[in-house]
Amino acid sequence: MNQQLTLKEVQEPITTAPAEVRQIIERVLQAERDKLYMKNPKNINDDILKIVKEAVP
Repeated sequence: MNQQLTLKEVQEPITTAPAEVRQIIERVLQAERDKLYMKNPKNINDDILKIVKEAVP
């Protein structure tokens, strides 16, 4: 099973997701980027949970 995936194939689940899901993904990615500079990133799980709770009524 030696298959090479193209970037388009890898990103397809994200690009075809509903707008609400894409917004959650973008916010989570931004939260992770904000923590990259930290030596010991803290509370990223709490940040992600907050993002999801805000998105889900």
